[in-house]
Amino acid sequence: MKKLIFNYFVFMVSSIGSCAIGYSQIIDLNRNKPYTKVFVETDNFGASYLDTLEMAYPNMPTDAIGFSVLNDLAYYWHTRNLNKALDFTKRGLSLTAEKKDSLWEGRFQITQGAILLRMEKLDSAQIVLQAAERKVMEADLPLLYTQLGYVYERRGLLGKAADFAVKSMELGEKLNDKKAIALAYSDLSNLFWKQSKFEKGLEYGLKSLKLFEERGINDLDYDFTLYVVGNNYLALKQQLQALNYYQHAIAVGERYRFDNNLSDIYISLTDLYADLSQFRKGEEAGKKALKYAQLLDNNFMVMRSWLSLGKLQILEGKYPTAIESLTQCIKVATDKFGDAYYLSQAYNALGKAYAGNHDYQNAYQAFDRYDKLKSKVFTAESDQRISLLQTEFDMANKEGTIKQQMAQLKKQRSRQLMVTIIAILLLLLLLLAYKIVQNNRKKNRQLQKQNEEKEFLLKEIHHRVKNNLEIVSSLLALQSAQIKNSDLVGAMKESQHRVYSMSMIHQRLYQRKNLSSVEMKEYFEDLGQHILESFGMEDRITLCFDMKPIEVDVDTAIPLGLIVNELLTNSLKYAFPNQRTGKISIILRKSNSRTLYLEVADDGIGQPTPFKSAKTGFGLQLVDLLMQQLSGKMKYNLSVGTCIQFEFDLDHAA
Repeated sequence: MKKLIFNYFVFMVSSIGSCAIGYSQIIDLNRNKPYTKVFVETDNFGASYLDTLEMAYPNMPTDAIGFSVLNDLAYYWHTRNLNKALDFTKRGLSLTAEKKDSLWEGRFQITQGAILLRMEKLDSAQIVLQAAERKVMEADLPLLYTQLGYVYERRGLLGKAADFAVKSMELGEKLNDKKAIALAYSDLSNLFWKQSKFEKGLEYGLKSLKLFEERGINDLDYDFTLYVVGNNYLALKQQLQALNYYQHAIAVGERYRFDNNLSDIYISLTDLYADLSQFRKGEEAGKKALKYAQLLDNNFMVMRSWLSLGKLQILEGKYPTAIESLTQCIKVATDKFGDAYYLSQAYNALGKAYAGNHDYQNAYQAFDRYDKLKSKVFTAESDQRISLLQTEFDMANKEGTIKQQMAQLKKQRSRQLMVTIIAILLLLLLLLAYKIVQNNRKKNRQLQKQNEEKEFLLKEIHHRVKNNLEIVSSLLALQSAQIKNSDLVGAMKESQHRVYSMSMIHQRLYQRKNLSSVEMKEYFEDLGQHILESFGMEDRITLCFDMKPIEVDVDTAIPLGLIVNELLTNSLKYAFPNQRTGKISIILRKSNSRTLYLEVADDGIGQPTPFKSAKTGFGLQLVDLLMQQLSGKMKYNLSVGTCIQFEFDLDHAA
C-alpha cells in the first residue's frame, strides 16, 4: 500500500511537469529518429499528445515512420472517440494497400479489430484479427491475441478468452516481452474477477502491476490493470484498498484522456460507494461514468453505466427508478449485444428491482433471462462454482417466496378485518362473511403446511450434504488403505478429519429446529472425542471444554471447526511424544456481543520455535487462512506447552 501511494505521488508530480512539455518531446524532424514512440519509449507528455501526432503525421520522412504515427493515432483515439479512431484506421489500411505493405496492413488490422470489438461488431473484429495474424511479425502477436481474447470475453466465453491470455503470456515469455506478460496477467486477473475467483484475480493483477512498474511506462493497459486490481479488492470487501487503486487509475486516465478507462473506473466507484451506503457519491460517480461513455459513443460503456446506477438505486430502495435505469441499460444493449456476462448482470438486477416493486411476474421473467445468459458465461470448468451459485440463487428465491406469502397473509388478515366490520354493519351479509373467514383459514393452513414442507426440504439438504461428506470421508479411508507411504496416509487421515468436522456441522443443522446456527460446545466435544479415538489416545489425553453453550451461524461454525480440528491434530501429533499423558483445553466465549474468543491450549512439550515461523505445514497454513477469512487476530504463548488464542470480529467474519 505504501508503495502504491509513493508511485501515485511520483506520478502526480510528473503529471504537473508534463504540462510544459511541447511538440519536440515526441516529434523532432531534425533527429535521426524523428518519432519517439508514445507509451513505448516515453510517457512524458500530457493529454494533447494526439493533437501533436496528428499535426506531425504529414511531415514524416519515411512510410514506416508515418505508418507508426498514424497507427498510434488510430489506436489511442479509440480511448476517446471510436468513429474518429476508425477513420484513421481506414486511412492507414488504404495507404498500406496502395504501398503493398502487408506488414503494416496487418498492424492496422489489429487496431481495426480493437476498435470494432468496442463498437459491438464482434464478428467483424474476429475476422479482421484472424486476417492480420498471417501478416504481422511474431512480436505483434501478443497484442493480436489480447484483442481476440477480448472478443471471446465479450461473448461470455471466458474459457476461450483465458486460452488467448495464456497464449499471449507464453509468447511474451519466449520474446522476453514484459509488456506482453503484464498484459496477459492483467487479462487473467479480469477473467478471474468475472468468474468470482477474486483472490486469484488479485494475485494476477498485482503480478501484472509489478511488471508494468518495472517497465516504467504509464500507459492504457497499466491504467486498466489498476482498475482491475481495484475491482478484485472491492469484491473482497476491502473498499479502502480498492479506492486507492481507483484514484490512481483516475489520475492516469485524466492525464492522457483515457475516457474508456475513466468510464470503467467510475462504474466501479458507483459500486464501491453503494457498498458503503454513500449513495450521493455513488450517483455522482455513475453520472460521470455515463458522461465518459457517451463521449466515446460506446454502447458497451453506456449499458454498464446504466447498470451501475440501477444497482445503486436498488440498494437505496428506489425500485421504480432502478427499473427505469435497468430498462434503459438493456435497451442500449439490444438483442445483438455480445457481452453475456454484463447482460446477465443487468437482468439479475432488473429481477431484483421488479421483486422489490412487488411485480413478481416481470421479476420471474427477468431472472429466467438471467439464468439463460449465465449458462453461456460459466463453462464446464466452473461446474463447482456454478452449483454453489445456483444453490444460493434457489435459496434466495425460496426466501422471496416466503416473504411473498407473508405479505399475502397480511393482506388476507386485513381483508378479514374489513369483512368483520362490514358484517357488523350489514347483518344480512353475515353468512357470506363467515364463509370468507372459513376459506381464509383454510388458505392459512395450506400456507403453514407449505412453510413446514420448505423447512423439511432445508433439513433434507443439510442431511444430504452430511451424507455426501461422509462418502468423501469413506473414499479417503479406502484410498489411504491402499497407500503404503506413512506420510501420505497421515495426510489422508487429516483430510478425513477435516471432512468429518464439516459433516458434523450439517448433521447438527438438520437435527435442530434452528437451521441457521450451531451449538458449539457439544460440537467441539464430539469432534474432540472423534479425533482422540482416531489417534488411539483417549486413554492418555484428557479434553477439557471450558465454555458455556454458545451458538454461532454456520458461516462462522465451519471455519471454527476446521481451526480446532487442525490445532487438536497438531497437539496430538507433536505435543505428547513417548506415550506422554496430558490435557488439552478448548475455550470459546463471546467477550462482547460481537467479538468471539477462542483458545486451544495443551500442556505438552511446547513448540521449539515461535508459532508464526512454524507455519510451513498445510494444516497451520489452513489455520492462518481461516483466521483471515474470519477477520481474526492470533496470539500464542509457548511458556507452558502451547497456547493459541484467537479473537474474531463477528461483524466482519465470513
